[in-house]
Amino acid sequence: MKLLLIEDDELTYQYIQKAFQEQGYTVDVANDGNEGLFLATSGEYDIIVLDRMLSKMDGLTCLSALRATGNQTPVIILSALAHVDERIKGLKAGGDDYVTKPFSFQELLIRVELLTKRHQNTNGNTTKLVVDDLIMDLLGHKVTRAGQEISLQPKEFQLLQYLLTHQGQVVSRTVLFEAVWEYYFDPKTNVIDVHIANLRKKLETNNQSQLIHTVRGAGYVVRAP
Repeated sequence: MKLLLIEDDELTYQYIQKAFQEQGYTVDVANDGNEGLFLATSGEYDIIVLDRMLSKMDGLTCLSALRATGNQTPVIILSALAHVDERIKGLKAGGDDYVTKPFSFQELLIRVELLTKRHQNTNGNTTKLVVDDLIMDLLGHKVTRAGQEISLQPKEFQLLQYLLTHQGQVVSRTVLFEAVWEYYFDPKTNVIDVHIANLRKKLETNNQSQLIHTVRGAGYVVRAP
């Protein structure tokens, strides 16, 4: 996996570079926006981690210029600007995710893994998602389990699709809010819990095995029994 890190703070980029290399990533580093844009447009990368506040060219300008070339490499923005308005600016500029400083490397790693997998699945034209005896047909927009069709509401379908796309991985509530409800903050409601409960009722009738599991304090994961 090849990652481009665009970050001008020496301590930060050395820490991130070393941590990703320990996970088996190849990491190129650009220390300003101009260099970052040059490398991003001239190299083949699986993902880009982009600091928001850079010298020579700020992160959002760099990102907008990259998207203007037609480059759709997934980009995670790193920034100390945590206000929701700033997060929205980053996403509107073409960012795929937004992580605020200070951050946990484990969270950044998980977001990188989720984003690259989602991008690979999209490029691979995946039309069916399968776990155990459950099949989600993305073209036909239907879900069956053991051959029986299951009627899902639109948000239930989106939620299940996201969990199936990342099956085997624990997905946090924050990530689900951003991916399914497009909230870039936790609205402090139980909407996810309600939808998960409804999905379980629909997917686990007739004493069928559990597919959606709760990981206390972390989120939800789909895995075969």
